[in-house]
Amino acid sequence: MSDPQPARPDPVQPADAEARALAFALLTGANHAALAVTDPETGTPGISRIAFGLDPQGCPLTLVSALAPHRAALAAHPAAAVMVGEVGDKGDPLTHPRLMIRVMAEFIPRDSADHPAIRAHWLQAHPKAKLYVDFADFAFVRLRPLSALLNGGFARAFRLAPEDLLPPV
Repeated sequence: MSDPQPARPDPVQPADAEARALAFALLTGANHAALAVTDPETGTPGISRIAFGLDPQGCPLTLVSALAPHRAALAAHPAAAVMVGEVGDKGDPLTHPRLMIRVMAEFIPRDSADHPAIRAHWLQAHPKAKLYVDFADFAFVRLRPLSALLNGGFARAFRLAPEDLLPPV
């Protein structure tokens, strides 16, 4: 038997310069994000709102407390996903750009050589974090991109590689 439905072309396009610029704008404009993790006890997915920024090299980053359930989830299952992009004041929320990044979480030890630079960079974008950034239960987590999907609005979907998320040249 033949398939009655003809094969459709993939609606997700490879990244172009405009898509890369939009993805970078979404990344640099975000100070929070949605983080999808796998619960270590149940194996089910969960989502948390997190503080979000970029490290000095432009890699996604967050600062999390040991009290947050998503920290234990990232420690047990470092594969995760992050979504950035805000709904605008008008129009259908699904027409506003958003970027979903598949990531691998990497905890940054306090005694690592790059911790001081990451801390200083984070505090420039998140000055209120000065109240708790040095508490023993807080840790920076680099969210190293594996791949990404950009929805730039109606009929504007793009696949991005990690290098597509770097600053445009």
